[in-house]
Amino acid sequence: MYEKLLKAVTKLGTPKVLLVGDFMLDAYIYGDAERISPEAPVPVLKVTRTDYGCGGAGLVAANLCALGAVPLCVGVIGDDANGKKLKDLLKEKGADISGLMTVPDRPTTTKQRLIGLAQHRHQQQLFRMDNESTEPLTEKQYDRLERIFEGKLRQANNVCLQDYNKGVLADLFCKKVIRLAAKAHKRVLVDPSPINDYSKYAGASLITPNRYETSKGVGFEVKTIGDAARAARRLVQKLKLEAIVITLDKEGAYLKSPGFDEQIPTRPRNVYDVTGAGDTVLATLALTLAAGCDFRTAVQLSNIAGGIEVEKFGSATVSIDELVTEIAYLNRGGEGKIRSVDSLLAELAWRRKRNQKIVFTNGCFDVIHRGHIEYLKFCKEHSDVVVVGLNSDSSVRAIKGPDRPIHNQLDRAAVLAALETVDYITIFNEPTPLNLIKKVKPDVLVKGQDWEKKGVIGAEFVKSYGGRLILAPLVKGKSSTLIIKKMKSQAAKTKSGKR
Repeated sequence: MYEKLLKAVTKLGTPKVLLVGDFMLDAYIYGDAERISPEAPVPVLKVTRTDYGCGGAGLVAANLCALGAVPLCVGVIGDDANGKKLKDLLKEKGADISGLMTVPDRPTTTKQRLIGLAQHRHQQQLFRMDNESTEPLTEKQYDRLERIFEGKLRQANNVCLQDYNKGVLADLFCKKVIRLAAKAHKRVLVDPSPINDYSKYAGASLITPNRYETSKGVGFEVKTIGDAARAARRLVQKLKLEAIVITLDKEGAYLKSPGFDEQIPTRPRNVYDVTGAGDTVLATLALTLAAGCDFRTAVQLSNIAGGIEVEKFGSATVSIDELVTEIAYLNRGGEGKIRSVDSLLAELAWRRKRNQKIVFTNGCFDVIHRGHIEYLKFCKEHSDVVVVGLNSDSSVRAIKGPDRPIHNQLDRAAVLAALETVDYITIFNEPTPLNLIKKVKPDVLVKGQDWEKKGVIGAEFVKSYGGRLILAPLVKGKSSTLIIKKMKSQAAKTKSGKR
């Protein structure tokens, strides 16, 4: 499967996607929230910076650009500073913005999010303020949008409608757009708004509602895969769709199309922010289907892209490189945890781009026992990624003596790789892990409490760039050395008894 996905990703090309919908500007106002206001029981935000991003259909466009496609944008913005900012952002990314119509008496839809930073780094959304108009456009404005749409339709490989119910894709205009695209033999993909009546999407090629939107559209709650299958059948038949993709968060997606009627799973994620997940899925589906992928492959890739996006903060995009890296990651077997230093550093760089925290620990791990299991569980509780530096056989002999290790380095690494709490293992030959620690540059260095008085190697280096040292509690009476002594003692008794 993964070879097929990698092959598909390398052949996506640069299709043009005609994108119609509600274009928005996202503003993120960051600040330190370290005290409560004396005026009211609310946090005080000391603003440190403001970032801007593309939202709504704008985020679909940004994702299309990041994946190598060219979005032809059709929608409305206000005659205001936010409208100019949004156009500048889209233009910088490579989108065709000539179809964005300025409406003087209408604000650019803008979402301002206040983001508090606890201890200067832990991001938490405190509040959101929306500036928008959800009123339908005038008849003249719809006529003008329709002419813009028709003028660009011939250039497009397919059509995307991103509907946030902000007035652009009103019933009559939505139906006209779908009819015009069908007449031009262009596939239409729709991310619907959470409304009860989906009739305006009738005749589209594919719709991509999430669990909640599907429940609204069919009139019953979609809780199980069976519910999703029943809802998919109903909507395909009622709306005369070619296909439907119901996104089901941690359960992946349910696809019903010619030749496919199944749940397509995804791997569990550390969900950081669901903002923009649907936009990413729509963009990926549009690109992959335009490139000639079948529906199943397109949904598999959109699952991966959506999963990458929810592990990021805010209105984020997903690139081809990230898709390739993720596919390679999914394809790795149990031994894929055992890495050379260079391979490990490449993976950690990718992890850091996704704001994941790295913990490093090291040891011989010769005879695995309960103490090791609790220790590694402790490491995982303090990180997203646990890296174990494993002493090589020669390194263990230098530390423990000529009779050690009991198990060779590959066997020890294989046992560690089987543990859920361990993400990566790399073997080092030096007497100490200092050089390895300097390469890994972990966010957290973990050692057992028995090292408190000895001095933890690498601690000063990790602290020098803001990292932390954490000492893990020990399980009393548990150590490889004690276990080996006990085994030797029992063996000696057995041998003596036989004599």
